[in-house]
Amino acid sequence: MNNVIKKDLENYSQILDEIKKYSTEYLARIDKVKTSHTDQDVDLEPLGKAGLGTSRTLEYFNEKFRKLIVSSAGPRYWGYVVGGVTPAALAGDWLTSVFDQNTQTTQGHGDISAILEKQTIRLITELFELPDIFNGGFVSGATMSNFTGLAVGRQWAGAQIGKDIAREGMTNEIIVLAATPHSSVIKSLSMLGFGSNNVIKVDTLPGREAIDLYILEQKLIEYSGKPIIVICSAGTVNTVDFDNLSAIENLKEKYNFWMHVDAAFGGFAACSADYKHLIKGWEHADSITIDCHKWMNVPYDSAVFLTRKEHSKLQVQTFQNSNAPYLGDPLENFSYLNFLPENSRRFRALPAWFSLVAYGKEGFCSIVENSIDCAKFFGACLDAHESFELTAPVRLNVVCFRLKEKEKTSLFLDVLNKTGEVFMTPTVLHNELCIRAAFVNYLTTREDVSTVIEEMTKVLEVL
Repeated sequence: MNNVIKKDLENYSQILDEIKKYSTEYLARIDKVKTSHTDQDVDLEPLGKAGLGTSRTLEYFNEKFRKLIVSSAGPRYWGYVVGGVTPAALAGDWLTSVFDQNTQTTQGHGDISAILEKQTIRLITELFELPDIFNGGFVSGATMSNFTGLAVGRQWAGAQIGKDIAREGMTNEIIVLAATPHSSVIKSLSMLGFGSNNVIKVDTLPGREAIDLYILEQKLIEYSGKPIIVICSAGTVNTVDFDNLSAIENLKEKYNFWMHVDAAFGGFAACSADYKHLIKGWEHADSITIDCHKWMNVPYDSAVFLTRKEHSKLQVQTFQNSNAPYLGDPLENFSYLNFLPENSRRFRALPAWFSLVAYGKEGFCSIVENSIDCAKFFGACLDAHESFELTAPVRLNVVCFRLKEKEKTSLFLDVLNKTGEVFMTPTVLHNELCIRAAFVNYLTTREDVSTVIEEMTKVLEVL
C-alpha cells in the first residue's frame, strides 16, 4: 500500500476531527462569508508525483481556495433557488459518503439503501399529502427529474400509436404543450430527442405566467388524435405562478394526454395550510418533479421524481438494463437500475430521510412559511421604497423587482452583488430586465432582509 494512503488510514480519526473542526468553524460564521467574489484568480499547480496526504491537502486548500468559497448555503444568498443545509441533512450526507452505497435493489441481494429510499419516497408523499399511487426515486436535480418523468411520458405517448420508443427510436408524432416551461424542461426535451424548438407554447393568462386554459383546450382539440404531453408549472421560476392543475385534470378526463407537473420548489407549498391550495390537482399528474436541494434544504445534488404506479411497466421499458440478465425479470425483481437513468448512483435518499424524520411535517411547514414571510416582507420594503418597484406580485417565495429608473437596474445589481453581502440574479419578465430574489434557505430571517435593504440603500447612494 502507498505510504501516504497508509498514513491517512492510521490517522483516520484525527483527519475526521480536523474536518469536523474546520466545518464547524465555517458554519458558525456562514452569515459572515461573502456571497460573491470578484477575484477568482488562483494558481493551479500540476499533479505532484508524491501526494501531500489529507491533512496537508486541507491546509493547502485553506490557503489557496477557501477564501473564494461563497456562502451559497448562507442566509443572504438569494440567487437562483438555492437552499441551505440543515443539521440533519448534513448528518445524513456525511454518512452517505461514509457508507458509500450504490443504491439499486430491494430484493435482498445487497444493502438496505434501496429499501430506505423507497421509504423516503413514501415519507415525501406523506409530507405533501399525496395519495399512495406514486413510485419514485432520487436523481441529481430538477433536470434529471424532469428528464425521467418526460422519458416515461414519451414511452406512454409512443404506446398510443403502437410504438416502443425505447426500442424503436423517437418519432415526430408526439405533441408537447407548455406555457412557461423551466429551462431544465427544455433541456430534458432536447436530450430526449423531442427537439428544444418543437415545444408548442401555449399562451399565458394576461399579466401572468400561468397557462390560459381556453387556449390549452383549443390546442388539445387541434391536435386531437395525436399523443400529447402537457407540461404544467407548479411554481414558475420568475414569479412562482401556478397553472390551474385541477382544471387541467378536468381537461385530462376529456382529452387523453400525459400530465407532467414541474413542482421543483413550488410543490413545497403543500406544507403550508395557507398555500397548499396552489397545488390542488397535482395528485392527478402522471409524473411530478420535486427538488430537494431547494426548499428541503439538503445538500447538492438531490431531487425526486414521482410517477404513477400504473405506469411501472412503461417505466421499466424506458430504463431497463437489458444487458444484465443476472438481475432477473425487471418487472418482478425491483431495482432502481431499471427505474431511472443512472446505473451507478449514490445513496441520495439518506440526507432527505434524516431531514424528514428529524423535523417532521411541522419542521418543514415552519421552513416554508418562514421563507414566504421573508419574501413578503422584502416585497413590502421594496414597495414602500421610493427607488424600487415590484414587477410581479409576491405570490410565494420569490420577489421580482427593478429600479424605477429602469436603465440603472443592471448596474445596481452588479454593484450590489460585488459587496458580497447579498447575491441576487437578473432575469427577464414581460420582456424587461428585472432582479430576482428567491427565499428558500431555512436560516434567512427578517433581520437579513433589513440588512439587505440597508445595503441596497447604500448602493443607490453611489450610483
